[in-house]
Amino acid sequence: MKFLSFFISRLGKALTVVLGVVILNFFMIRLAPGDPAAVLAGQAGAGDPAYLAALRAEFGLDKPLLTQLGLYLKGVLQLDLGYSYRNHVPVLDLILERLPATFLLMFCAFVFSIVFGVLLGVIAAKARYNNKRRWIDSSVMTGALLLYATPLFWLSLMGILLFSVLLGWLPAFGMETVGAGYTGWARVQDISLHLILPTVTLGCFFMAVYVRLTRASMLEVIGMDFVKTARAKGVSPNRVIRTHVLRNALLPVVTFAGIQLGQMAGGAVLTETVFAWPGIGRLMFDALLQRDYQLLLGIFLVTSVMVVAFNLLTDLLYRLIDPRISADSQGAAA
Repeated sequence: MKFLSFFISRLGKALTVVLGVVILNFFMIRLAPGDPAAVLAGQAGAGDPAYLAALRAEFGLDKPLLTQLGLYLKGVLQLDLGYSYRNHVPVLDLILERLPATFLLMFCAFVFSIVFGVLLGVIAAKARYNNKRRWIDSSVMTGALLLYATPLFWLSLMGILLFSVLLGWLPAFGMETVGAGYTGWARVQDISLHLILPTVTLGCFFMAVYVRLTRASMLEVIGMDFVKTARAKGVSPNRVIRTHVLRNALLPVVTFAGIQLGQMAGGAVLTETVFAWPGIGRLMFDALLQRDYQLLLGIFLVTSVMVVAFNLLTDLLYRLIDPRISADSQGAAA
């Protein structure tokens, strides 16, 4: 019952945050320069004031701002995110069409970054603890620092130049080969090849963060009394690292991973743009250039829900990693 109460409380706070983000995004979009009606009129080659007025009336841009907000919130509650005047399809349909590609990229980049980040962090921490292998620690931390300091767009472009242009090992753009007509396992292989470069370039930055965080957390736990006691009892070094040190050191990593998932959605915008990956990140970039207000608001809403859901999931994962953390203590920390 305590856990259920905690979950309901956290869910209520999450919904409140989403509502606040929706309202804030609505006003910020309206404050941005540019008129979607003027953009549409320019594309149609018509600058007649009567035509502009008709377009503004058609998309509800002639109503007072608070009235537009009320209509938008009513639509959100009914899962109606509006209509994309540029793409001529409902916003929700357009987002749901692109969302699987973004989820695939984010999932692969997250798994890549967390697995290799924690693994390299453990190697660096063990090497640091063992004075004879400190050069391994220095090499890992130097590489992590370089990846952290390297701009994402530069890493993406260098990856394309090296592995696609010079070596020809990997495709540079898109999610699959256009016109190939692959099906079954052949299509899975084709998508996997297109996925490698975006996954690695997006995951490298976050991997560098996990390396440094895992190493610092493990070195802190290694010096605690319960670890010294386990060593004194004759527990093997590998078991001490795996059972006593790593499990406790993963708590801050999991906390940070939940936050980084939201940031990864933002990084996917640039990655999808560079690699022409057909996800919501590239869709948001196109909607911004086209002043497609409804589509932008829909994408902001979906990404906000994703971030809040990831944070809520992170809180729930605490109990799986360390059962000593009770729901009450989680609620107090929240």
